[in-house]
Amino acid sequence: MLDYIILGILQGIFEWIPISSEGITALASQFLIKDVNPIDLALFLHLGTLFSVIVYFRKDWKKIILLKNPKLFKFLLISTIVSLIIGYPLYLVIRDVAIGPILLIIMGVGLLATSYFHAKKKRLRMGFNSLALSAGVLQGLAVIPGLSRSGSTIFGLSLGDLSPTNVLRISYLMSVPVVLISSVYLTIQNPVLLEGWPSLIASFLVGLLTLSFLMRASQKIKFSRFTFIFAIICFVGGVIGLIL
Repeated sequence: MLDYIILGILQGIFEWIPISSEGITALASQFLIKDVNPIDLALFLHLGTLFSVIVYFRKDWKKIILLKNPKLFKFLLISTIVSLIIGYPLYLVIRDVAIGPILLIIMGVGLLATSYFHAKKKRLRMGFNSLALSAGVLQGLAVIPGLSRSGSTIFGLSLGDLSPTNVLRISYLMSVPVVLISSVYLTIQNPVLLEGWPSLIASFLVGLLTLSFLMRASQKIKFSRFTFIFAIICFVGGVIGLIL
């Protein structure tokens, strides 16, 4: 049980920041849990942080479900469909393939670009639907361990004219439909994942705390500095991985 709790804590911490929580938990699970596919378990762990998003953004979800915010509902519908179209075939290809640290370096390049966009206040004049499409593609690609879901979608959403707080907010909201569908699919395909229920509780509680902290911090810290720091972390992690 302790092994699952440790994985849940890692998921709760790293899900919201632009470093691949899936890559970290998949790597850790290879040492802690021997009888479960690490990619499947890493994806399953997102179910705990999904409830963190639902609880923290409960007012937003109420408006979305009651169709009181049709613009955001349409955005999530488009991004979810695109993410599943991209992500599911990719998952079937990579679930048994080792992923190299070079993807961390690629993630760092994306975060540097995000930092530049916000520092220079440069934006592409993308419509909301186009933004949903691009962010959905990037979220689908993030099924690959090493590509951060939050980092990829933060980069994609930064191409539009959104405030840093809204970039984070929509990035986190985007995760819910995709994670819910993928978790149901994985559980049906591999019921042994349910043995990891302690990890879901841990990731929910830790995820709620870290999500609350980051949303408050986004209103006080320059977003360009925030993304630049994590870009450097990705570069360093990628280089160390290549050396090792």
